[in-house]
This record gives sequence, structure tokens and C-alpha cells, in this order.
Amino acid sequence: MASSTRPPIVAVMGHIDHGKSSLLDYIRKANVTAGEAGGITQHVSAYEAEHEHEGTSRRITFLDTPGHEAFRALRARGAAAADIAILVIAAEEGVKPQTLEAFEAITEANIPFVVAFTKIDKAGADIEKARISALENGIYLEGLGGSIPFTGVSSKSGDGVPELLDLVLLTADLAELSADPDAPAEGFVLESSQDPKRGLSATLIMKNGTLPIGSFAIAGAALAPVRFIEDFTGARIKEALPSQPIRISGWTSLPPAGTPFSSTTNKKDAEKLALMGVEANPAHTQERPEADGKTLLPLILKADVTGSILAIKHELAKIEHERVTIKIVMEGIGAVSENDVKAAAAGNGYVIAFNVGTDSAARDSAERMHVSIDTFSIIYNLKERIEELVAERAPRITVEEILGEAKILKAFSTAGVKQVLGARWNSGVLSVGDQVKIDRRGLHIGNAKLTNLQVARADVQEIKMEGEFGLQIESKHETVAGDTLIAFRMTESK
Repeated sequence: MASSTRPPIVAVMGHIDHGKSSLLDYIRKANVTAGEAGGITQHVSAYEAEHEHEGTSRRITFLDTPGHEAFRALRARGAAAADIAILVIAAEEGVKPQTLEAFEAITEANIPFVVAFTKIDKAGADIEKARISALENGIYLEGLGGSIPFTGVSSKSGDGVPELLDLVLLTADLAELSADPDAPAEGFVLESSQDPKRGLSATLIMKNGTLPIGSFAIAGAALAPVRFIEDFTGARIKEALPSQPIRISGWTSLPPAGTPFSSTTNKKDAEKLALMGVEANPAHTQERPEADGKTLLPLILKADVTGSILAIKHELAKIEHERVTIKIVMEGIGAVSENDVKAAAAGNGYVIAFNVGTDSAARDSAERMHVSIDTFSIIYNLKERIEELVAERAPRITVEEILGEAKILKAFSTAGVKQVLGARWNSGVLSVGDQVKIDRRGLHIGNAKLTNLQVARADVQEIKMEGEFGLQIESKHETVAGDTLIAFRMTESK
């Protein structure tokens, strides 16, 4: 069969508080058929919605990912995460820093996008002002010198959502998305997890071909015989078609999010491809090198799905410190366990949990072993906490601060460690109680303590101006005329 048009795969991106999740939730509830919507009993990482466009009912696949962090991380692993993006901008606030980060990620991916001005039902909403904000930040909309289509939407009432979906489908038509249903299945892993009933499972996005029951799916070193296929509602289907999000269980290992997958009908060919994936060992390419001489910050990372782990690692890779290296010593899917706590205690590390709980044995062990378990549902908050831990773990630097200098003119007397000297001020301030270094023609002879200062035989607490003065030091090193005394103090800083 020749290539045919396939439904678009869409990512919704933007600032964390600008209504991305609300928009996705509304589209899912309003545009997924009643029977299918009723079948969704838990969080799904991708789903299909139907929209009537120019008299024809058409499907759109939406990716429900942790955000542009995951989008970028998926792309970094070679996954074409989406065909089209929706950039959400709150009509009441305009462009924010995370909006620009999402815009940059979309631009890097080189995919078309449309803008949805959200929260138009709010009292402070001003689409015109938000449009100007977009223009000022290089997002050139239609009617303002650019060609990026846009519309206003309310995730509360649904106003503007049909128009937004029309824009998505028009954009898809211009992109001429196509696939060959007769080809072997190809796509990428959106996320994977350990299902207590089904074992190792993965959500796949089909980009080309057809995946029938009885075939084999291969993602890197992971292999799965396709005994059954679940659609986004959890219903079993006989085969998967282009642009469909599906779930496959029974993998030999958890395939990392973003890993491209392929398929074959022959078991020996599948095993050969998986073995090639083992030899290529792509997982190691994501490991962060350990730098010599740096203090380690060991982390045990637990999350709900592998897609979250990938997004977190992508964000942590941006954290750099000249004296600290972040090292993920363990990572896994599911609740924090007692073993996770023990691993953190053994390495003086921390447990970081994302969208997962902590079992009772782990909580007890953490309290007993004084291990910190930090739980997050937003990646930015997690990243901020890791930055704090990095700063805390950084070893203090001892810095020598020069206070003042004087040149010895004459040594008057020595009694044990006490020496009475005559000197001339060179620079800075010398004070009673200072530690001083004895310098002889550029060589460090030893250290001393400044115990007395006199000007015209009167005791003073400091010398800070040009002239001659008398002083007493305590040192086991003999000082002679021509030596330089350098007053200093040591300070610690992060």
C-alpha cells in the first residue's frame, strides 16, 4: 500500500502555571468519546482525541509529558517527540521565562506550532497585551508581522478549543504527515514502568507501519513479544496503526524513554537486534562523567515512569559546580524502598522521589539512619532542591587575606620566643594579635604572632600609616634586619 495521511502527534508546552494541564484535561474529557473516556482510570502519557474538521471526524494524538524538559530530553535521544506543538501563553500574564524555554525547545525541534492564549475567562485576561508580549519576545504571530496561528481558549468553558483543534489540523495538513501502514512498525518509547500485574511495560508512540499481535518489538537492548496490545484506554486491540499511543508489556528490561523502537515478525531477528542494542549500550552515553578531585553528591532517584527520570536527568545535567559532581548512584521506578534508604546512608547521599510515595519500612529506616527523602511533583522544584544540596555539599575554600606589610629595620632583643624589633610601614594595616609571615628575600621563613605595637614608645593597637615603629612578636624563627613581616588572616568561603 502507498503512504497515507496519518494523524498528528501534538505536544502542549509552556509556562508551568499557564494552563497546560487544564487544556489537556479539557480536550481529553470533551473530545475523547464517552466509552473511551470512561475507560481511562489512571494517568496516561498519551491519548487520542477526535475532532470534526470540515465535516470529517479526525484523530489527534496528544502527548501528556512532564513538559519541555522531557520534550528536549526525548529529542536528545533521537526521538521525534511530536509533529506539532501548542505553545500555551496565559492571556492574563503574557510570556514568562518558561514560555521562552518551551519556545526554544520547539524551535530546536524544528516543528510547526500554534499559540493558545489560555485563561481568557479570567478577569485580568488581555489577549492583545499577551500578543504584544509574544511579539516582544520573538514569537511572531499572524497579524503582527509573522505567520504563527493563534487563538484564545478557556479550559473552564471550552471557548476557543474547537478553533484551536482546527488550527492544529490545518497545520498538520500543511506538514503533509504520512506513513506506510504496510511497513514494519517504528516509533519511540514515551515512558516505561514496572506494572505489578503485567511486569515491565512501556508506552510506545507509533510513527510508521503497523504492529500486529504475534510480532516482536525491540527498543535498544530491550525485547518484547507482542502477546497483546493496549490502546490509551487500556482496551486490547489487534494491531497498532501510525500515530497511535499503545502499551506493550513483557519486556526483557525497561526500555529508556526516548529510545527508538522497531519491530519484526521473526524471533531470531528480534534477538539479534536486541543483542546489537546491548553492544551499543546507549544507556551509558547518558551517564554523567565523574570529575577527579570533586566532592560527590550521591543521589538515589525514584520516579513514577522512566520518562520522568529522563526529564529529571536532563535538568540535573544543567547544574554545574566547580567543586561538586552530582552522581546518580541508583535510579528506579516505584515507591521509595528500604534498600533505597540504605544505599543513600552508605554513600552519604539523598533520596529524591518524583510522583511516588515512600513505604513504611523506608520511612522508619530513613528516620533511624538520618537519611533525607525529598518528594516532588514539579521538576523545577526538584532542580532547585538539588542546587541547594550542591551548595551545601561544596567544600569550603580557605582564602588567605593579606592585611598589611612592614620591613624590619633592626632586631633589638630576643628572650625565648619573644623578639623586639624596629620596622617601617609598607602597606595596609598591622594590628596587635595579627598572625604574620616572615619573608626573607622572597622565601617564607616561618610564622609569628604580633603581640605589641609602639609609636614614640607609646602602645598602639594598629599601624596604618607611613613611618617607623616598634613591635614585639612571638616566634620560634629568628627575624633579622631586611626581613618583611606580612600580616594575614585565613577566611573560609563556599
